[in-house]
Amino acid sequence: MPTVDIDRDAAHEAAQRELDKPIYPKASLTDRLTELINDVIYRIAQGGAGVPGGWLTIGVLLLLVIAAIVVAVRVGRKAMRTDRADHSLYGGHELSAAEHRATAQHHAAAGQWALAIRHRLRAVARQLEESGVLPPVPGRTATELAGDAAQALPQLSAELRYAANAFNDVTYGDRPGTEAAYRAVADLDDHLRTIGPASGRGPETPRTHAGWAEVR
Repeated sequence: MPTVDIDRDAAHEAAQRELDKPIYPKASLTDRLTELINDVIYRIAQGGAGVPGGWLTIGVLLLLVIAAIVVAVRVGRKAMRTDRADHSLYGGHELSAAEHRATAQHHAAAGQWALAIRHRLRAVARQLEESGVLPPVPGRTATELAGDAAQALPQLSAELRYAANAFNDVTYGDRPGTEAAYRAVADLDDHLRTIGPASGRGPETPRTHAGWAEVR
């Protein structure tokens, strides 16, 4: 009887076609998953045999791919950290109110309203701290700044909320800055510069003289 010469790929496919016939019981989901994994491993093994250098070449390529993924993830995380730092209330900048104000004016002159709004609100925050209206608080957000300052300066609560919302819109909402929004924050900053340290305090309760009760 003549011998049938058939390669492994053809034999594998022939066996698969035979097992797919209705006369054979269908495999369970687990069996089919196992078969799929075995088939993938088989095809990888077959492909590796035809690659110059065999598994050594495939191993080196896999290591290069993994290294590229690790580098990409690290670069992405670093970029995200840098972006978050730049868009926080102070953006990692240790500047005075005057320096933030000058930076904001520079960006405003160039029509870069988003950057101008960010630095002008930072000038507002520094001004409140430098004048003693608010104590410095690391990590304070724009919304927290507006809330804290509104307690000390209730007459400016609406302006403070508007300025914080303008900062959040251009920083976290990806909205374009506008000249009108910048002018509103700048007006708030200019107004705060006229307020002295004692002006931010609420009305003091009159002290009762120690001897009044006795006189009355």
